[in-house]
Amino acid sequence: MTIEEVWDRYKSTNNIEYKQKLIEEYVYLVKVVAGRLYNYYSGNIEFDDLLSYGVFGLIDAIEKFDINRGLKFETYAQIRIRGAIIDNLRKLDWIPRSLRKKARELETVVRELENKLGRTVTHKDIAKKLKIDEKEVEKLFREVSIYNIVSLEDVIASGNEIIFKNSDDTPEGQFEKKEIKSIVSEIIDDLPEKEKLVISLYYYNELTYKEISEILGVSESRISQLHSKALISIKSKLKHRGIF
Repeated sequence: MTIEEVWDRYKSTNNIEYKQKLIEEYVYLVKVVAGRLYNYYSGNIEFDDLLSYGVFGLIDAIEKFDINRGLKFETYAQIRIRGAIIDNLRKLDWIPRSLRKKARELETVVRELENKLGRTVTHKDIAKKLKIDEKEVEKLFREVSIYNIVSLEDVIASGNEIIFKNSDDTPEGQFEKKEIKSIVSEIIDDLPEKEKLVISLYYYNELTYKEISEILGVSESRISQLHSKALISIKSKLKHRGIF
């Protein structure tokens, strides 16, 4: 029996046996998504916990997937899996209050500078504003990288998909999605070359920090800094446009 036939039989009968076959077929996606997110959460959460959260997302994706809409299940499922993991991590509320404060302050500084300068800010700009040296700015981005992925995962996901907090399937909702997707793409295109490349390789090519560091010839911590800065800049621009 082909996977297409399994899908047809599950959706027409809702038989638990076919559902189990689908879970077994796609459980590798949970390992892929959990493995990528573990880059951020290692030391704060067990990998097996991420897997268990992700399985709930996979089951939810299988139950809600519409086989008649012509969407690729793998892309849809990864969004649901990632969302389930992020939601469960938020419930744990393990991010220190001090880190949340630093992240918000850094976002505010970046937004103010970008509004004032009309361009993507540099570490030098931020260092001057905060009256600290650039190495301290790099350290700050590295520290807040975990918080940023939690808060921005609502907006950016793998492939060319966007996750929206209040998305719907009405014509207005679909139009809004296309508009926001276009804006996000435009913002990413305006990022400095290395930041844009990191975002592209991570979200679109789904590479790990280690793989990206090998491609760019820099350390994984440097990739983390570039990623964090890019996310803060994207979020800042989205807030400026009243989207995020």
